[in-house]
Amino acid sequence: MEEVQGCEKNGTKSDREIRVWCDGCYDMVHFGHANSLRQAKALGHYLIVGVHDDEEITKNKGPPVFTEEERYKMVAGIKWVDEVVKGVPYVTTLETLDKYNCDFCVHGDDITCAADGTDCYAYVKEANRYKEVFRTQGVSTTDLVGRMLLMTKNHFKQGEHEYNVEKDGSSSMGQDHEARSPWTGCSQFLPTTQKIIQFSDGIPPKPTDRIVYVAGAFDLFHVGHLDFLEQAKKLGDYLIVGLHTDPVVNRYKGGNYPIMNLHERTLSVLACKYVNEVVIGAPYFVTEDLMNHFKVDVVCHGQTVIAPDEGGLDPYSVPKAMGKFMLVDSGNTMTTEQIVQRIIQHRLEYESRNKKKEKKEMDLINAMQKGKIAAKSG
Repeated sequence: MEEVQGCEKNGTKSDREIRVWCDGCYDMVHFGHANSLRQAKALGHYLIVGVHDDEEITKNKGPPVFTEEERYKMVAGIKWVDEVVKGVPYVTTLETLDKYNCDFCVHGDDITCAADGTDCYAYVKEANRYKEVFRTQGVSTTDLVGRMLLMTKNHFKQGEHEYNVEKDGSSSMGQDHEARSPWTGCSQFLPTTQKIIQFSDGIPPKPTDRIVYVAGAFDLFHVGHLDFLEQAKKLGDYLIVGLHTDPVVNRYKGGNYPIMNLHERTLSVLACKYVNEVVIGAPYFVTEDLMNHFKVDVVCHGQTVIAPDEGGLDPYSVPKAMGKFMLVDSGNTMTTEQIVQRIIQHRLEYESRNKKKEKKEMDLINAMQKGKIAAKSG
């Protein structure tokens, strides 16, 4: 499969607006979701995203981590999304596409199964109103939930079992060596400059722009981050986000944070519609050189506690002395730690969810393979 290149017809851009439909749970929205929506938008002009409600997800997949209202807001915050439709059915139908005047439905090249194990996109596939885009390797909601359940130094150990990283970068469970789904099973995320370019706007600030700078971990990008960045962006015209390295995040958060590595966090933040630029591996101490380099007018921080830098220094002492520091109250108290607690408190439910999801995927894969063998022998 080739990377999508945009909507063209007979070598020329179509004058008619192409309306594209995507739908899903979008639980714990991550850069994999964003990448799929980016590719979907490139196939048309206007992207509508349907998001399932909590009841539909629980019935077909298991309990979601985020509430439906949190998920609606997160999807609306992705820069390629033009419109969000709340509470759509789990199985995509032609009636849904027609209701929102969409030409076709787009989904990643993985399998999504309903509660009965059937393909959620069977109807639109049969009607030839379905297109596939690349699924982003190395990340899934199920994988992220697994990392939080494990919360070990490498996020790959679970009880007496152990994930073994293979030479090809994929991972397999130790001891039982059973076949694992290529989607739910862990795999290695390999960042490239091309992927960062695809996520980045690539637009520099105008000379007259008021530039806002914020910095942090932005681990497991969530609605708290989204609301904070929205408020920070209102203080200027161009928002730059500095992302701290993994060792720095671990120093001030402790435990086994961050859950997502620096490159994963970079793509998650770049997908946010309020963000114009990201500084990858920004220093924890905000220096005058950094502010002059990016022509920063104001430095912001949320209501969370500011951990001191090494030596007990206030990391924001310079912008404070310059009169360019502001505390921002987004009205949202969500933190990454609270999300992890949600997972840990419902550990058994989510472990069961992960196992059931992978079993359904493997059953469907096996059925498809048997069908191909039967067709060849016939």
